[in-house]
Order: sequence, then structure tokens, then C-alpha cells
Amino acid sequence: MSVTKSDYETLLAEYCSSLGAIALLRQYSPYFEMLPSIHQPEQSLITIPLPIVRIRRSDLQLDPLKPKIETRATRLPCDLGILTCDPQWQIKLDTEILIFIHRPEEDFSDLIDRWRQTQVYLDRDYEWLMPANKQHMFSEAAGQVRPLFVIFEATSDRIKQGLSGAGFPFVVHSLVTNEVGILTDV
Repeated sequence: MSVTKSDYETLLAEYCSSLGAIALLRQYSPYFEMLPSIHQPEQSLITIPLPIVRIRRSDLQLDPLKPKIETRATRLPCDLGILTCDPQWQIKLDTEILIFIHRPEEDFSDLIDRWRQTQVYLDRDYEWLMPANKQHMFSEAAGQVRPLFVIFEATSDRIKQGLSGAGFPFVVHSLVTNEVGILTDV
């Protein structure tokens, strides 16, 4: 059985909700433990499907004392951004977890290339374009940007071996039982 577009879309839709994102993070405990409040996990994160960031670039003009600041909205090649936030103060915290769901017809290098391209984008000064109900939050760049790969049982062994060998954190989603399980803890 191979991964279908429907399988991918189902997981993306599931992880868009706070409860779905929390269920995913529970399967990889080092990231679940990054949530600021176990008692208020739904208020401890913001999910952004197919996220967009505003990248700032500073160019020096004729006058080096007055740099020109240029911004550009860019869609990140990840599937979901999970931003941690303080449930009491309603402010974004320093940790961002980026979810990469294995897409149909995607091979190991394609999957890793999406993470690498995201790293290139986020190496600059940026801010998140927040959901409408969270636009009041400060959304500047983070100190910690972490990837989490979600693959399927039907994902090729080459991808599983590559993720494991490269030391990337990933969870395996079962299409049959609709449960997520940890394959590796790196």
C-alpha cells in the first residue's frame, strides 16, 4: 500500500487543530515537554497550517547609515508550524516546531530538502503571519526551530532508514489503526 494524497490531506487537517497537534507531540515526548503548560496544553501552542513568514532583508543604499529594509512574504515548505506560547500572558515563546508530513511520490532527498530550504528561509530575520485570532501576539523569529517528520507505515524503508541515520526526529502514522507511534527517539 502506498501513501495517497488523501492520507496526506487527512493528517494535515487532523494536526491543524490544537488537540491534533498535542496528540502528535505526545508521540514525541522531547517536543511535548517543550509545551509551557501541561495543565493548559491547548493554550500553550498555536498551529499554522502551510505557514507563511515575512522575511526582512536589509540592503545598504547610497547612505550606509540609512539601510533600506525590505520585507517579503514567503510560504515555508513545511506542512505545519507549531509555535509555543505562554497560556497566561498570551505571548509567543522561543520554540517553534515545524512539521513535515511525507507527501505522495516524495523521496528521502525531497523530504529533507524541504527542511533544508526552511532552514535557509529562517536563517534571516522573520516574523510569522499569524492566524486572525492570534494577530495580537508578537511573532518574531525564534531561538529554537525544530523539525518533526511524520511518515506512514507505507513510507519506503529508504526514507525511514535515512531519517534514522541522519538523526532526525520522526513518528510513524498507521493508516489502518489511525494511531501514531514513535519509531525513533533521536
